[in-house]
Amino acid sequence: MEKTPLSLRKHIAIFGNVNSGKSTLFNALIGQDVAIVSNVKGTTTDPVTKSMELIPYGPVAVIDTAGLSDDTELGAKRIEKTKDILKRTDLIIYTKDINSDEEIIILDNNIPFIPVYTKCDTASESVIIDKKKTEPNAVFLYNADAENLEKLKLKMIEELEKLNEESETLIGDLVEKNGSVVLVIPIDSAAPKGRIILPQVQVLRDCLDHDIKAYVTKETTLKEALDDLKKVDLVVTDSQAFKLVSEIVPREIPLTSFSMLLARQKGNFNQLLDGISAVRNLKDNDTVLVLEGCTHNTTHEDIGRIKIPAGLQKKLGIKLNFEYYTAYDFPKDLSRYSLAIQCGGCMINKKEINSRLKIMKENSLSVTNYGIILAYLNGILDRASEIFGK
Repeated sequence: MEKTPLSLRKHIAIFGNVNSGKSTLFNALIGQDVAIVSNVKGTTTDPVTKSMELIPYGPVAVIDTAGLSDDTELGAKRIEKTKDILKRTDLIIYTKDINSDEEIIILDNNIPFIPVYTKCDTASESVIIDKKKTEPNAVFLYNADAENLEKLKLKMIEELEKLNEESETLIGDLVEKNGSVVLVIPIDSAAPKGRIILPQVQVLRDCLDHDIKAYVTKETTLKEALDDLKKVDLVVTDSQAFKLVSEIVPREIPLTSFSMLLARQKGNFNQLLDGISAVRNLKDNDTVLVLEGCTHNTTHEDIGRIKIPAGLQKKLGIKLNFEYYTAYDFPKDLSRYSLAIQCGGCMINKKEINSRLKIMKENSLSVTNYGIILAYLNGILDRASEIFGK
C-alpha cells in the first residue's frame, strides 16, 4: 500500500483557524513530525500532503492546511490556497480550540465533516461536558492522546466507507471474469525508460484484480498477438496509436483507450463525450484550455502540447491558442476559453476531477479529454466509445 499513488487515495484535509492544533493533529495522525508546530500565527504557509495507511481502511492522503483566520500579511493568499484544497477533499477534519469562542465554519455541505476539539487538557470539565452535549459527533483530543486519536481514526473510516462507490473498477465491469484483454503499449521517446506509465499499470492491475487475462504488446506486434489468441474481448490502446491500432483490430473486437477508461472511472464520461460538439464549433483564434495532471519535459511526441494542438488545428483548418495548467492548478476565470481538454487524470484524484467538471458545467464551458479527442481526430470516436454504451 505504500506505493499506492496519491490519485487513488481518498484525501482527508485538516481545516481550522490559526493555532487550533491542525499541524499537531496532522503529525499525530501520520506518526511523523512533518509539519512545523508553533504558537506563532501563520506557521503553516502552504498545504502539506502526506500519505498514510488508515488501518483497516487502507491507503489515504492527509493534508495540513494554513489557518482560515490567518490575518498575517500573506494571510489572504494562504486562505485562498487552503480553500482550493476543498476541490480535492473527500473528508474534512475541522479542528477547533475548545477554549476559543470562534464559530466552526461549514466549508462545504457536500463533503463529510468531523469536528475535532483540541487542547481539551487545558479546559475545565464543565466546558467539555457542555460541548459534548451540543456536539455529540465531535472528537475531543487531550494533547492528541492515543485513545481519542483512535476514536478519530474510527470515525474517519466510518465516513470514508460511506463514500466508497459500488465500483471503482476501470475494466472489471466491461469484461467478464476469465475474459481476454489486449493492452497495446507503444514505446516511444516519451515512454519512461524501464517502466510503463501509470494508466497502463492501473489497467493491467485492474485486469488481475478481476481475473481477466491481460496480454501486453506494442502496436508493431499487435497483429501477430491477435493471431495468437483464440478470443479477444477488448483491445485497449494508448491514444497516440489509435489510428494504426484501429486499422489492425477487426471491427467485431471492441476497442478503446487507457485515457477513456480513466475518464469513465474518474468523472462524468458523458459530459466529456458531449464536449466534442464544442470542438466542431471552434473558430479561428479561439483559446483552448489544456489541463495536464503532471509536469514533465516536453518532447516532439508530447500529447497535450504537440500532438493534440497540431491535430486539432489541422482537422479544423484554423489557428487556435492554447493555455496550459498543470497538476492541481486551475484557472479562476473560465470566460476566455472556448473548450477545455482534460488529460486522463492518472495523477489527480477523483474528487478534483469531478470538482473541475462541475465548475466547468456551471460556467457553460464544454470539456473533453485526451483519449476522446484523439479518437475524434482519428475518426474512430464512435467505435472507441461503443464499449461504454454510448
